Amino acid sequence: MLVKANNDLGSSLSSDQLQQLQQVIHQYSPLQLAWASGYLAAKSETAPSIVQPQAAASPAGKLTILYGSQTGNAKGVAEQVHSSALSQGITATLVNMSDYKPKSLKAETHLLVIASTNGEGEPPDDAMALHDFLSSKRAPKLNSLQYSVLALGDSSYEFFCQTGKDFDEKLASLGAKRISDRIDCDVDYQEQAKTWQESTLKQVADTLTSSTAEVVHLPFDSVNTAASASVYSKENPFVATVLANQKITGRDSNKVVQHIEIDLSDSGISYQPGDALGIWPVNDAALVTQIIAKLGLAADETVSISNESIALQLALTEKLEVTGLSKASIVNWANLADNESLNALLTDNESLRDFINSKQVIDLISIYPATPSGQQLVDSLAALTPRLYSIASSQEEVEEEVHLTVGLVEYFESAEANDERRLGTASGYLIERLQEDDEVKVFIEHNNNFRLPENPETKVIMVGPGTGVAPFRAFLQHREGTDANGENWLFFGDQTFTQDFLYQLEWQSYLKSGLLNRLDVAFSRDQAEKVYVQHKLIKQGKEVFNWLENGAHFYICGDMQRMAKDVHQALVAIVSEHGNKTAEQAEDYLKQLRISKRYQKDVY
Repeated sequence: MLVKANNDLGSSLSSDQLQQLQQVIHQYSPLQLAWASGYLAAKSETAPSIVQPQAAASPAGKLTILYGSQTGNAKGVAEQVHSSALSQGITATLVNMSDYKPKSLKAETHLLVIASTNGEGEPPDDAMALHDFLSSKRAPKLNSLQYSVLALGDSSYEFFCQTGKDFDEKLASLGAKRISDRIDCDVDYQEQAKTWQESTLKQVADTLTSSTAEVVHLPFDSVNTAASASVYSKENPFVATVLANQKITGRDSNKVVQHIEIDLSDSGISYQPGDALGIWPVNDAALVTQIIAKLGLAADETVSISNESIALQLALTEKLEVTGLSKASIVNWANLADNESLNALLTDNESLRDFINSKQVIDLISIYPATPSGQQLVDSLAALTPRLYSIASSQEEVEEEVHLTVGLVEYFESAEANDERRLGTASGYLIERLQEDDEVKVFIEHNNNFRLPENPETKVIMVGPGTGVAPFRAFLQHREGTDANGENWLFFGDQTFTQDFLYQLEWQSYLKSGLLNRLDVAFSRDQAEKVYVQHKLIKQGKEVFNWLENGAHFYICGDMQRMAKDVHQALVAIVSEHGNKTAEQAEDYLKQLRISKRYQKDVY
């Protein structure tokens, strides 16, 4: 039926418009598609007129917007840029890098690249093939190409915005000319991205003649107004209600892990296994009071944020990051503190990363004192950003609910801060301050780089120690609800069997029913020698390799710094031994699995 509809549209829409339509509706849930269908049908009956095609100017080319996104941020920015380009009359095509044919580069005239960096300087999964192509001998000369790059990253990592830097350098080395200089964005990227978008699109418009043939002008204002009532996003979150907030680690566990259930009734929100739930946290009021008192400021002092005047207490509670640090916030504070030791810290990248990873704002202002005004304090801090949590449920089972598995981020500061307790921004909010029946602002962050196989008969291997098991609970719920008959193998690990076996009864039930075919567990502290999931993988290496050779998909979720690296190295060893390959050949084998989306990671 869709094919017939596309054929019918062909006489009314240009090929570019048809491609744009297909790209847009691919992102919609079934509910959103139904709404859009009804809306457009109604508009076709009530629209007073359609602007007739005009004689087209000879186009000097077209704009292509490519994005590579692991968690959805780069995709979101790319969609905004695309929408803005179209509203300015620029002929533009939006394409995910995984859907782009690299050889098409030689035909491009104007290109915008928006790319995030994954892990330790790696490109996102959907950008790997294009990234490799640009470094290969097959890459063409691009002397006719004009381009610009927006790079997204996190300055607390060593290889900040590395993927964007790579694309910028490789395109330039192939002869392409910059429309505008690359912008490297930190976690608080919105303002920089908006500035880059506005300035770059202006320069694109100055050099690119847009064809006006076959343009149909729709009443965009009314479309946006109607859609906003039923579509929620990071900028327009849904105010949901907490249904349950229950601890699922034992009384004597070293960890606090909660299972949280949230009501999505009447929102129309839909999600898929592998997606993440965005949470807009609220900062701890006690911590905010402590910061204000430490600096001798008044809680009711009026400050300005994005042209909005609000009280300092409210700004620090709901608008600004008052726990996590970034390089930018430390640089801003250094300008206020004028402290030699802090200035020296900023020149030592390794020590700076350690400081960012082990300290919070209260520590920064305590160790390196300054006397800012309320406005200066506000200007020195980063904007509060939402946190993403892997969804631990499938709507095939829970319907209008969404479940999370949240571990409390908690540590005690060194003696210089009198061993004060430190909590993570969102985990502290969700676990210690959010109760049943409380409201929480949420949205869905779709993750097309962490998806179950389309073929329900495909085998899957899932490695999820600790809270990394969350999406695999969703995977199994979905496979049960859709009667998928592909075999499922789960590797789970944590500290102890008695205290940390998350969702133990559910896994045992799935084993009994046959949905879960194999379960390998590793409890590191239940014996003298520590055993982790990578050791269990190697022990089952022959069978793991056989599953991969027979088309299985392999998934990792959890800690990026150690676990994901260790599991990857275990895979390299397994492929080398049982596939009779060198380490280099094994790495290439796994890279091809990633490019074909058979080896996927959701790591943090």
